[in-house]
Amino acid sequence: MIRSGLFVLTALGYLLAPALAQSDDGTKLDVKQVDEGQPSATNLPNAPYPNVHSDGRATFQFKAPDARKVQVFTNYGLGPRGHWDMTRGDNGVWIFTSPPIVPGFHYYGFLVDGVFVNDPGTDTYFGTSKPTSGIEIPEKGVDFFHARDVPHGEVRSRWYKSKVTGQTRHIHVYTPPGYDDDSKAKYPVLYLQHGGGENETGWPRQGHMHFILDNLLAEKKAVPMIVVMEKGYATRAGEQPAAPAPGRGFGGGAFEDVVIKDLIPMVDSTYRTIAGRDHRAIAGLSMGSGQAMQIGLTHTDTFSAVGAFSGVFRQGDIKAAYGGVFADPVAFDKKLDLLYLHSGDQGLDEGIHKAASDLYDYLQQGGSKNVVFRDAKGLGHEWQTWRIAFHDFAPRLFQNKP
Repeated sequence: MIRSGLFVLTALGYLLAPALAQSDDGTKLDVKQVDEGQPSATNLPNAPYPNVHSDGRATFQFKAPDARKVQVFTNYGLGPRGHWDMTRGDNGVWIFTSPPIVPGFHYYGFLVDGVFVNDPGTDTYFGTSKPTSGIEIPEKGVDFFHARDVPHGEVRSRWYKSKVTGQTRHIHVYTPPGYDDDSKAKYPVLYLQHGGGENETGWPRQGHMHFILDNLLAEKKAVPMIVVMEKGYATRAGEQPAAPAPGRGFGGGAFEDVVIKDLIPMVDSTYRTIAGRDHRAIAGLSMGSGQAMQIGLTHTDTFSAVGAFSGVFRQGDIKAAYGGVFADPVAFDKKLDLLYLHSGDQGLDEGIHKAASDLYDYLQQGGSKNVVFRDAKGLGHEWQTWRIAFHDFAPRLFQNKP
């Protein structure tokens, strides 16, 4: 699920500075915006808008000469629910400068007389159950997910036939730097899942997981690994799509069977993996976190580590959850090398944070040493939270494994 994160409102409010200049098309622009702003990293080549300012404000522009009302659609996490009204300028160009926005990647669009449209100035990202515009608000001094001048791995595209669904499915597979140089080298595998409304493109495109891992590997902070990203929706052959099941995400147990019966055997037979549970982990965000918990905790003979980013939800009886894996916290450590819990603490993540904290306290107080809980203060259910989680989680995997 993709919900709104923290929104910062300052005294800047919704006002534009009084000093104005004109763009090439005659549109009146704030001089301060022109001096300070830079195109978002998500913009198409040579597209000046949206324009992001050094203080986190963003200026949006949309040309719609015949429109009566144009708004910036904020409900995907860009700002508070309610949308931002744009002001019509010369030549039918509408403009709006926001208050400061929380750093990170955010989905958005425009409402043109009530009709949602994407911004023609930006790339689109599959993240709201459809391709949607995105904007990147930089955070000063934070570049762990940027493309640095280091050796880079590859994100590969692959199709395979699933016996469970009876369909051909698509995955992205990250292979570490040097994968093709040494035909004898083998690697552990992380299965990494996206959130609801997203797909297998989410982690590479919105999350920049490949750059995060490239940078960690260059710093020798992580073990070289293969990362497999699947589309987390599955329906058994001959069945109609099912409603989401608690803890399992969309598709109920069908996706679980895809992972165990189809995906893992295909990956192990296709890529140079170190097969076996000690060298296999599963993690995800939001919906994907629920899938990782369900699959990983009920298949501890297959996975040695589980990561849940913004996706720990209340269980009626914690001792009975996931086949009783939590019933004895000391015995739990013999079943799993690492249970990693992470969330923001704002918006939707406020409740998730409490649930994750309570699970951590229960296991730790019961004697478990293999559970870790981390959070992103001031952030919510959004990609910056999950980038931070992955950056902290990846270095913990497959350490000291022969």
